[in-house]
Amino acid sequence: MERRDNRMQDSREHGSSYEKVLDIKERHLFQSVTPYYKKPLLIHDGKMQWLFDHKGRRFLDMFGGIVTVVYFVNSGSEANDVAIMLARLHTKNFDIVSFRNSYHGASMGAMGLTALSSWRFNVPTAHGVHHAMNPDVYRGLWGGSKCRDSPVQTSRECSCSEGHCKASEMYYGQLEEVFKYSLPRGKVAGLFAESIQVGIGHQGIGGTVQFPKGFLKKAYELVKINGGVCIADEVQTGFGRTGEHFWGFQMHDVKPDIVTMAKGIGNGFPLGAVATTPEIAESFTQALHFNTFGGNPIALAVGSAVLQVIEEEETQKRSAEVGSYLLKKLEKLRDEFDCVGDVRGKGLMIGVELVSNKETRAPLPAKSFTDIWEDCKDMGLLLGRGGLYASVFRIKPPMCITKEDANFTVEVMKAALIKFTEKGGFRAGRPPRAPAQGGSQIEHQPSLNYRLQIYKVLGSTSGAYRFICEAVGLEQGQTHPHED
Repeated sequence: MERRDNRMQDSREHGSSYEKVLDIKERHLFQSVTPYYKKPLLIHDGKMQWLFDHKGRRFLDMFGGIVTVVYFVNSGSEANDVAIMLARLHTKNFDIVSFRNSYHGASMGAMGLTALSSWRFNVPTAHGVHHAMNPDVYRGLWGGSKCRDSPVQTSRECSCSEGHCKASEMYYGQLEEVFKYSLPRGKVAGLFAESIQVGIGHQGIGGTVQFPKGFLKKAYELVKINGGVCIADEVQTGFGRTGEHFWGFQMHDVKPDIVTMAKGIGNGFPLGAVATTPEIAESFTQALHFNTFGGNPIALAVGSAVLQVIEEEETQKRSAEVGSYLLKKLEKLRDEFDCVGDVRGKGLMIGVELVSNKETRAPLPAKSFTDIWEDCKDMGLLLGRGGLYASVFRIKPPMCITKEDANFTVEVMKAALIKFTEKGGFRAGRPPRAPAQGGSQIEHQPSLNYRLQIYKVLGSTSGAYRFICEAVGLEQGQTHPHED
């Protein structure tokens, strides 16, 4: 008996031609995801239990709608799990290298790559993963004022010359040690590296750490010599966020074999992807592999719309311009306040590290950092938190922000830092002020000097002034000295 729904069959073709879609599949998609039929279906529409192909032909779907031939995943952790498997299958080697202080996800496989205790559970994770020294030019053993590819350099002194970074050589030597002592000779599966160690949440990951110039390129060469593939984790640095390039790895002048992506690809929607060469993708044909929800039509529609907005609104260009502008303004805060130890980043991927001593780089205690962080929130500014000691402001805003937004960010941060200083905050090389006589710390009340500093911070931005004054406790109705 013929079954009908409320629409007529239509023999006209819809969307891209059948031949064009097949060509796209053959050239760009994983060959491991094979069609179920000799002549694959090109599904154009669906309603309830009915599916309609590109010519309007109707099919009763008794198989749960699994008709996609596109390979995608749903998150960065999934993408990195796939990359681990691809690296091992393709090279026929097992050992993987990542860096301390890195974050690559929280699944069983990706947790093995992640190298910070605050994100590792007390369970067996990915066997065969080795963590090399983190090449951090601010907090690490080597590095200084000429080592980063950033508008703002660390205040540490160094003797590097143009085109020759000594810190890069020293950290590369540490990576070589891992290859010499921890891996089978010439038998590495792959190296995972973020373009910038960006960090997640407030538990203390990453902290927007930039590698020294030239380091990653030499690391890639070492991996290739030893039979491995290079994997770029672009989950947070991709899609133009670093400004100068669309992909973060491009700032290192390298070409990875596998690129993992998520977050920015869906602008918050659960969508991730793994990009690689046809040769490496072929490794997945050794067995069956699929992802139930990866590449579903809604996710791909979202991803396409995001890419269109990135192009039409020139968000990469905005990230470069506004990001550099914001970094230079934040650099002035570092020079003005003893508790601001470092400002770093590229485009709209920025970290501001707070310290209790600029010379020793001792981190600002959690309570002090939290006070400043909360004050910023109370004044209308939301900042992320990261770093090994959870003492880094992670600034990774939507890529549509303006220079006016950057100005407000700096104004609020400066006001919060002034308030912290007035309350007896840490000075470089000194302990916090002793409590007032009587045993308890005097509750902060904004002094006249503090008010004058607030005025200087805000200049003629009267709207922001009123908002901040209410938050920090200045008198209601007080007139801005520069207001008409």
